[in-house]
Amino acid sequence: MEIFRGLLVPGILPESCYDEFFLRFNLLNVFCQKILISKVLGIGIIAGSILVKVPQIIKILKSGTAEGLSFQSILLELVALTGTMLYSISLKFPFSAWGEVLFLMVQTLIIGFLIQHLRGRTGNGILFLGVYFIIVAILLSPIVPMAAITVLQSSNMPAVIFSRLIQAITNYKNGHTGQLSAVTVTLLFLGSLARIFTSIQETGDPLMSLTYVVSSSCNGIIMAQLLYYWNVSSVGKDKKRS
Repeated sequence: MEIFRGLLVPGILPESCYDEFFLRFNLLNVFCQKILISKVLGIGIIAGSILVKVPQIIKILKSGTAEGLSFQSILLELVALTGTMLYSISLKFPFSAWGEVLFLMVQTLIIGFLIQHLRGRTGNGILFLGVYFIIVAILLSPIVPMAAITVLQSSNMPAVIFSRLIQAITNYKNGHTGQLSAVTVTLLFLGSLARIFTSIQETGDPLMSLTYVVSSSCNGIIMAQLLYYWNVSSVGKDKKRS
């Protein structure tokens, strides 16, 4: 039991909740149930995020084209992800409350590079990666005040909105969703929905919670387009235009 306690306390359950569940067998304690659900959801989201954009990356590599993907949308998404990561690190939020952002950021960088590379601008792709890592290193340094990090986090909402709107407009103009992966879009939508609950429960930060509400709404728009254009291929559209 001590080994089991060591696995759960304090990473997943506070000691008081461990006692409620496993010593008093009070499984109906609502406060502890919320903590457990939030932690399990958080760990699940992080585990899923390790591979969430891999289907998108594979689809791009297999097709050999980044058609239908907006690089501007990728840049804005990186602003939002980076802001959340820096804000969470600065306020020492538990990793279970934001950890997926780190993995999404790495995968988004790969997609951004592939967009540039497949459009014949490999040098721009390398420059994009280098500049990004330099900016993040500066923002993580002690010379940047907390107020600046808070402003960056506040910019997440317009960044997320514009990021998804740019992609939505691109889809609408093309009449199809190009190389967007249905698996990736669905997982992003479900993950952002679940994060509304976990951010309220684990951080109590209204700015973080509101960011995920906005993110869920915007991801929902892209998912709706994916369903609407489900049977429309980019090849078929291109033939009609020609």
